[in-house]
Amino acid sequence: MMESQDQDFWNVHSLTLIEMAYEAGSRERLENPDGYGTRTGVCGDSVEFFIMVDHNNCLSNISFDFNGCIYTAACCNTVVCLAQGHSIDNVWNITADMVADYLQTLPEDHYHCAELCVGGFYQALVDYQSKKSIKKD
Repeated sequence: MMESQDQDFWNVHSLTLIEMAYEAGSRERLENPDGYGTRTGVCGDSVEFFIMVDHNNCLSNISFDFNGCIYTAACCNTVVCLAQGHSIDNVWNITADMVADYLQTLPEDHYHCAELCVGGFYQALVDYQSKKSIKKD
């Protein structure tokens, strides 16, 4: 039975989802990030996002760590793809729907993984903005 489920995964998912699920280049914990966010979902999966912002107010580095399923990994990587290099102001527009659309075949019963990842990323943005406003004061 397990072999059948594995085969189904490879046959029913988009190449984009499969690539994002197995991409490991952005999975790292940054020391002293400009912004840090973490979130745990109702399913028990957890994500952490680390962001670095350059002098132009653009995301120069985004990384993550997670404890969860392959769909959470795919969603984390998708958030990185959608946000990397963009301005802080623009990345607030990233939504769970955008993540699901990018992945093309995210199962409906794993849509919460997209919500979890976007929420963790937003927490990193909030952390960055609060640190920035403290520096101004």
